[in-house]
Amino acid sequence: MEPKFFKIPISVGSVSLRVAKGHFATRNSHTNYFIDVTEQQSCLGEAKAVARQLAQRDLTRNTIVDTILCLDGTRVIGTCLARELTQGGNCSVNTGREIYLLRENLSRDGKFIFRENARFMLDGKNVLLLLASVTTGGTVRKGMRCVQYYKGNVAGVASIYSHVKEVDGIPVVSLFNTNDLPGYASHRPDECPLCKAGQPLDAMIDTYGYAAL
Repeated sequence: MEPKFFKIPISVGSVSLRVAKGHFATRNSHTNYFIDVTEQQSCLGEAKAVARQLAQRDLTRNTIVDTILCLDGTRVIGTCLARELTQGGNCSVNTGREIYLLRENLSRDGKFIFRENARFMLDGKNVLLLLASVTTGGTVRKGMRCVQYYKGNVAGVASIYSHVKEVDGIPVVSLFNTNDLPGYASHRPDECPLCKAGQPLDAMIDTYGYAAL
């Protein structure tokens, strides 16, 4: 069955959140909400609006950003965010600097890897992790391990939506959180109360969207 989407009655600037309620499975968890960020990931105007709002927040505790690692298909948002952080009007520590943009490259075993020609963007660099949404923190941790493996420093974590306030001591800066989604819940698949109640899954969710079941 196709999920029924609606916009929550809260916006951040011109950014709104489109969601559906039901029973959904991600790679790391089962949730009762699906957060659809397709427009923010794909539409330049929406991406600019997200970047503008994120740039107004203290994303890295005033640490210079050298590289933005764009996870969850956030490359367009990351490009807009780099522009916001480096242009003169924001009084940012990044004003006038260059910021590199990287997207994840997955190995066969699901780990993030980078080729030799891209590793200089991580080695010794302050890296901001950018995600569409953070549910359990599993993808964030994978990104952190990757940055640290390539001798970089995780300067911060930013997302459109986050279910958690921090991951391994690093704050997650988000435009929306669980206060904006009444009753939002996320569980390990083996602990999911919806599964135990016999409620079938509505859709599988990944970086590319959803597949209705």
